[in-house]
Amino acid sequence: MSSIVIGASGIVGGHIVDRLVLAGEKPAAVSRTCRAEQNVAWLQADLATPDRLGWPPVSTLYCTAHVGLLAGALPHLVTPSLKRVVAFTSTSIVTKMNSELEAERDSVRQWAEAEQRLIDTCTKLGVAWTVLRPTIIYDEGRDSNITRLARLIEKFGFMPLAGSGSGLRQPVHAQDLAIGAIAAAASPAAANKIYAIPGTDTVSYREMIGRIFDGLNKPRRIIPVPPLLWRAAFALAKPLIANANVAMGNRMSKDMIFDPAPAMQDFGWRPRAFRPVFQ
Repeated sequence: MSSIVIGASGIVGGHIVDRLVLAGEKPAAVSRTCRAEQNVAWLQADLATPDRLGWPPVSTLYCTAHVGLLAGALPHLVTPSLKRVVAFTSTSIVTKMNSELEAERDSVRQWAEAEQRLIDTCTKLGVAWTVLRPTIIYDEGRDSNITRLARLIEKFGFMPLAGSGSGLRQPVHAQDLAIGAIAAAASPAAANKIYAIPGTDTVSYREMIGRIFDGLNKPRRIIPVPPLLWRAAFALAKPLIANANVAMGNRMSKDMIFDPAPAMQDFGWRPRAFRPVFQ
């Protein structure tokens, strides 16, 4: 056992566990509910009460849970064997920092502050760290981004866009994030750095929606709506769309893209093309 995965029951954490097992490890996997699985040492734990955790000696820690929880817990958990922490945050720290919604601005500010606390904590403890900031994460049938859009398309048979949907996006698959995290942990060049890790394809929001239609084997029925009409109609549509907000429409015309070159150079980042397939 040389790795521990916090947030192992999530879509990215689960893929990290699977990839470590395929590599011949028996990783420790932390979640709030007890599970049993061959070749995985499952630990039921809550980072909010770190003094109650029994922590195995490992060399690498992967965290897909909120970095604020890890920053607070790490001083209670660190052992001399721990050499690298790989944690996930999000490119939303950059793209939503000037959101028109105060709640979103507050959320990403707190996320950025938690990210910095984790970095400071690792530095103080003498543990190398790597922070990975994904773009839009998807895993067909499991995520809350692309899959949610797919379900709306299945329900209504069409997708309205605010304006032309010209803003650029780089969706990235959860399994590729797991592969990237393990590669980053093994790379000396990736120590003590923050990386944006976007998907390979840079496509417009409209094309991203089109490829979801393709993955559902449905004809593309995309309806552009003037932004002012979108805002007026949103109040009526909001009850039908969980976790939606009016700022989502405005962002459809804004580019949210990031440079993969540093991650490619330092740990061989090579995600798949964005061609989701829904069974």
